[in-house]
Amino acid sequence: MRNLTMLTDLYQLTMMYGYFKHGMENNEAVFDLFFRKTRENSAYAVMAGLESVINYINNLHFANEDIECLRSLELFDEDFFNKLRTMRFTGELYAMPEGTIVFPHEPLLRIKAPIMQAQLIETALLNIVNHQTNIATKASRVVYAANGDAVLEFGLRRAQGPDAGIYGARAAIIGGCVATSNVYTGQMFHIAVRGTQAHSWVMSFKDELTAFRAYAKVFPKTCMLLVDTYDTLRSGIPNAIKVFQELREQGHEPVGVRLDSGDLAYLSKKAREMLDDSGFEKAKIFASSDLDETIIRDLKLQGAQIDVWGVGTRLITSDDHPALGGVYKLAAEIINGIMVPKIKRSDNPEKITNPGYKKVYRLYKKKNGKAIADLITLQHETIDPEKPLRIFDSIQTWKSMVLTDFTYRELLVPVYLEGKQVYNPPPIEEIQEYAKKELASMWDEYKRLLNPHVYKVDLSDSLYDLKQKLLREHVDGDLA
Repeated sequence: MRNLTMLTDLYQLTMMYGYFKHGMENNEAVFDLFFRKTRENSAYAVMAGLESVINYINNLHFANEDIECLRSLELFDEDFFNKLRTMRFTGELYAMPEGTIVFPHEPLLRIKAPIMQAQLIETALLNIVNHQTNIATKASRVVYAANGDAVLEFGLRRAQGPDAGIYGARAAIIGGCVATSNVYTGQMFHIAVRGTQAHSWVMSFKDELTAFRAYAKVFPKTCMLLVDTYDTLRSGIPNAIKVFQELREQGHEPVGVRLDSGDLAYLSKKAREMLDDSGFEKAKIFASSDLDETIIRDLKLQGAQIDVWGVGTRLITSDDHPALGGVYKLAAEIINGIMVPKIKRSDNPEKITNPGYKKVYRLYKKKNGKAIADLITLQHETIDPEKPLRIFDSIQTWKSMVLTDFTYRELLVPVYLEGKQVYNPPPIEEIQEYAKKELASMWDEYKRLLNPHVYKVDLSDSLYDLKQKLLREHVDGDLA
């Protein structure tokens, strides 16, 4: 397990030093990690990265070489270094489980800890959750577009570095991909690994047919042939059919063919005809070539006969939305045992934070289990499903509704209490299944790939009133 304690911005350390020098190191603070807006044409995101967060927190410590590195900066004194040597996470961390469908402005993580600890972990938590949630969300959209077809993650060679490839592939599995080409990710997380065949294999033999026969000899039970190296319809598919016939005579059935270039709609339809006419109706057609959810959706609308989609660059880099934009903001301080809410003002309403020590409820229609809205409340608030519940838009407050036939659940679960880990991440296949159920609980209007309906994330009356009170106090203070 790697020690990523130094994976932080320098200003986290200088602020920690400031707290230390002012005798504030043991003051407790509450921080929320959240994002402000979804990617374009998406109503939701898929939470990912919690397992990495746990690994980071569990190994949080300053080693001797870290202290020496910080000493070389000539910014800190020895008393501070002595404090760092014994620092461990002793606070509380609540999180939304991986695979949870999440929305803007609601806390994905809630941290309550001594302020030096809470400050230190900001950068790493944002690095982890921003990246993995972004890739899981992109994968979810790609899988949704595939509409039941298998999607494989094929992005390692185009990822922005090894960690992005490793943990991005894991996030893609959470988002719904059935396997990855990344062998290291498969080894680390017990994820299915899949691969096909390279153009270089075909080009390494005197002709395409010889290359196909050689491959089939080595892999008779898992034969998938890449048919676009020279000419897909005049050469690739006919030669693949010859080899498939030879395999069948030997008692083996082929897996199928792969298309990696050209007009995938046209080529897949022609390939399907040729395979079916030759008696290989069960042979699958696998497609790759810079795919994403938009291209897959359009290919399916055009009647493409593709069974399996290999998605690489545009998934692993989330090329249309390369950053989630998550932030980490102070929500409260504990002063003399009293929770004191904090708020950040801004001329941009999106950047005004929600104050206080909060939790998040998801509300569902009792009849069909579909999600209605999320409600952010203060920690002490409860919901009684036997009583009518009024919710309202916190910006356009005249928009409201009264719920009478609903159920609910809390989304934030305890991960650390008093520095002790109390939550064990489930296996990746359980997380993926949970993510599927989460998405199934959302109305189709929220899942569509173009102009989705905006999901409701509302504030309770008490939280809304607190927010308005703090905003008024700041205005009055500015005028004083």
